[in-house]
Amino acid sequence: MKSNRILSTIITLLLANQALAATEVRLATHDSFDLPKELITEFEQKNDAKISIIKAGDGNELLNKLIISKRKPIADVVYGLDNGNILKANAENLLADKQPESAPTVVSMPHALAVDFGFVAINYDKKWFKEKGLALPKTLADLAKPEYKNLLVTPNPATSTPAMAFLLANIGGLGEEQAFDWWKQMRNNGVKVTKGWSEAYYKEFSLNGGSRPMMVGYSSSPAAEVFYSKGKLSTPNMGNLFLVGGVYRQMEGVAVLNGAQQPELAAKLAQYLQSDKVQRAVSTSMWVYPAVKNVPLAAVMVHSSVPTAHYAPHDKRVFANYKTWLSRWNKTVLK
Repeated sequence: MKSNRILSTIITLLLANQALAATEVRLATHDSFDLPKELITEFEQKNDAKISIIKAGDGNELLNKLIISKRKPIADVVYGLDNGNILKANAENLLADKQPESAPTVVSMPHALAVDFGFVAINYDKKWFKEKGLALPKTLADLAKPEYKNLLVTPNPATSTPAMAFLLANIGGLGEEQAFDWWKQMRNNGVKVTKGWSEAYYKEFSLNGGSRPMMVGYSSSPAAEVFYSKGKLSTPNMGNLFLVGGVYRQMEGVAVLNGAQQPELAAKLAQYLQSDKVQRAVSTSMWVYPAVKNVPLAAVMVHSSVPTAHYAPHDKRVFANYKTWLSRWNKTVLK
């Protein structure tokens, strides 16, 4: 018995020493980052590392926190910057000049390795519209009509990347002046604004007990609804509205940060997010499409419809007008 206790103590000490020897690599992400635990563990074991995940709010909150802390970076690598804010991140000197080599991808981002992409659009509650006998809007202009008053909820683009993506789609599809005219009309028509996607979906969307049967979200949300029903649903209760000026292709990437304490390990982690196992997992863990070529989708993604068109201003125009558009949206919708 005594020898067993001694052996147990030795094993405990060895495991403790191994844990202490593991090198910490800090990953800053938005709140929606979610990978199976076994994939995190696999990277840690293969690289004698410990991943510390720092969730920093919605996508634009993440960017703002990185900017505030850039003299003493809070992380070594960042996942979750998108094609709407990556140029701003680079202009703020947040990203390392040299990024690791990317795998072949179906979409690409400057200054980062593309990890995934998805489509921002308006989700709607099928049951609500059927019960009310209300026709679905066919254009963004329809949403500003009296019959759709108080029916739409959107996150705030200052803190939420899908909301900013939606605003960019509006500008790209309608034109700048027409887009802000539309938002003025939507303010008068009772659009509700939340801090982030989670508040819009879980608190305000009618499928979850809220009063709003339409929300700015993702085209993959119907697939997620079926998946999380655990067999109760074979078809989703929500659908997508792909309206002109209301659809945006959002791409997310991973990048090593300037001033990373562990740049080599950060580079390995960035490339790991493009690995086959991770890419196969993103569709049912974060409800996006894998960015790497030839990665099969989970079967449930058949419920995630893909739009035939999407809209956006040129990236350089976005970079030049980002702050102006946010400020103008804030004054138009909230003040």
